[in-house]
Amino acid sequence: MKNISAILIVTLLLTACNGEKKSKSLEDLIASNNLEALKQKREEIDAKQQEYAAQLSLINNRISELDTVKRLSLVTTVMAKSEKFDHFLELQGNVKTKQNLVIYPEMAGTLTRVYVKEGQNVTKGQLLATIDDGGLSQQVAQLQIQADLAKTTFERQERLWNQKIGSEIQYLQAKSSYEAQQRAVSQLKSQLAKTSVRAPFTGVIDDVITDQGSVVAPGQSQLMRIVNLEDMYIETDVPENYISSITANKAVKVEFPILGKSIDAKIRQAGNFINPANRTFKIEVAVPNKDKSIKPNLTAKLKINDYSNENAILIPQSIISENADGEQYIYIIENKNADNEGNAKRIIIETGKAQDDVIEVTKGLENNAEIIQEGARSVNDGQTVKVINGL
Repeated sequence: MKNISAILIVTLLLTACNGEKKSKSLEDLIASNNLEALKQKREEIDAKQQEYAAQLSLINNRISELDTVKRLSLVTTVMAKSEKFDHFLELQGNVKTKQNLVIYPEMAGTLTRVYVKEGQNVTKGQLLATIDDGGLSQQVAQLQIQADLAKTTFERQERLWNQKIGSEIQYLQAKSSYEAQQRAVSQLKSQLAKTSVRAPFTGVIDDVITDQGSVVAPGQSQLMRIVNLEDMYIETDVPENYISSITANKAVKVEFPILGKSIDAKIRQAGNFINPANRTFKIEVAVPNKDKSIKPNLTAKLKINDYSNENAILIPQSIISENADGEQYIYIIENKNADNEGNAKRIIIETGKAQDDVIEVTKGLENNAEIIQEGARSVNDGQTVKVINGL
């Protein structure tokens, strides 16, 4: 044992000495600045490098031949299956109502009384405010007295005329006077009615704009805003290429991101006019609003089913590649053995509509084909691969 230890110590000392000598000799050679000697030394080192590289290549090739499992690319696969596919066109629109109105006065004068307040529910025809009539009601009363007298005169003259008493001209004059008085009263009452501001439809008083006591003018002074939150709809523009698939009565999924709610609705109207500026047509989607949580101008997202296929083959969009000719291709597995090893085969496909992260394959892929998913970008046509998902 002592002899062995002594031999090891001597060997280590000699190796260390040789390393030191080589290091010193290389340093001495560099320090000598001998160009020819330096070039000769470089050629010796290059020759050794080439020799080692050739030996390493032979070793790697032999390892690859013997260790077949390690050289196989590992992939996962999915099976191509027919399933129902619904494609949805996604749009954005704003909530509107056709009954959103600012009320203006029809007669000038002082706003003598406002009967409603903001947020109050009102019905159609309900009195909202009154404007000073400027003595118009007294004129109506006076005209009414004259009209009543004209009526009495006409009725008496009519009885006499029916009894063949009196002249025809007297009868016609009484009738004309009575009718003229009636029209005058009716016209003045119509003017007087304009001093009463009434609700044009059932809704909610959203804002009282003009205060009581203010002087108002027709078509200029905004009195109040009334809104009906029951008859709501969403209006949006649809690209013209969907004009045959986006039609009236089509089901729509409506989402309100701000409210965190979604509802099912239908298209109640699809426009027949294509806007030449942006090549779109308008649609209206009726929105039920029983709880009145949906307000005008609220942003909404629409999802409209514009295409369906009961037997579509869907694949992940991420596994599709494209060649120099612009053709789309994927890889499938062929000749898979009991060890889940098979050959990758590249196939050209044609695709249709996409939804989220999947796309419909319309041509080139058969049902029940085994498609390479993970690892699809790193395999080549004909390459042997190993499937690791147990399919």
